[in-house]
Amino acid sequence: MGIKKILVTGANGQLGWSLSQLAVQYPSFEFIFADKSIFDLSKPAIFESLLQEIAPHIIINTAAYTAVDKAETEKDLAILVNTTAVAELARVAKLHDILLITFSTDYVFNGLAKIPYLTETKREPVNFYGETKANGEVLALEINPNILIIRTSWVFSSHGNNFVKTMYRLMKERESLNIVSDQIGRPTYAHDLAKATMQMIVAIQEGKSLKGIYHYANQGVTSWFEFAQQIKQNAGLSCELHSINTKQFPTPAARPAYSVLDTQKIEQELGILIPHWEESLLDCQQKLAEQNII
Repeated sequence: MGIKKILVTGANGQLGWSLSQLAVQYPSFEFIFADKSIFDLSKPAIFESLLQEIAPHIIINTAAYTAVDKAETEKDLAILVNTTAVAELARVAKLHDILLITFSTDYVFNGLAKIPYLTETKREPVNFYGETKANGEVLALEINPNILIIRTSWVFSSHGNNFVKTMYRLMKERESLNIVSDQIGRPTYAHDLAKATMQMIVAIQEGKSLKGIYHYANQGVTSWFEFAQQIKQNAGLSCELHSINTKQFPTPAARPAYSVLDTQKIEQELGILIPHWEESLLDCQQKLAEQNII
């Protein structure tokens, strides 16, 4: 059959970068890592010609518009990247028989649940970013039911901008910090998500039928405050952390209070054990220490 070619968009993001670190473990695939200068999701009109030129067998679309608060005002750009572009990727993937894997978010839900969200739970986003991601899901699946959409939450890694690295910086700069404690979710280590994504691809290559929506997040439920406490403890920092509620920390975009994703579907269908977020956080912090970032 020959070597399968995988195009990874968003190569400079947390997940794209994590996939690049794993690529050496998959010699049966040829990876093409495309950043915005090569594959710009805000230009869907040229996707078809680009994909004909690259000729991938698989697309892992890790690129997205992720500025949750800015999306409230940059609506056209958020729609273009998160809705229009994803739908166009689904269309071209179907046309050329390309497997498409793209990513979505816990923010497609309303945050009012008391038990983890299933993949089939009704979409009801509370902010515009979530709306663009939800609409992208719906359109893409209508166009091409064979695509894979992986919803995830609270992504962190040793690369790029994320909560873990922000907390490090602020805890070093300040004597005390106020952290929201009434938003509950499951942190996701980009390295673990990248690994699961590749496991899905390998399973499909081996004949397993996987399509539609899946959830992936690390085991364990926490709040942003408890997440920050664990970061502080692991790093041995002395900054005082104070628990506040969402009303005390207003943001342009509303945040869901409860966004815990149920990951049983992906665990059962792939036969994988997802690591606990505390275990993965330790790994991330060790990598940051090796890079002299902390």
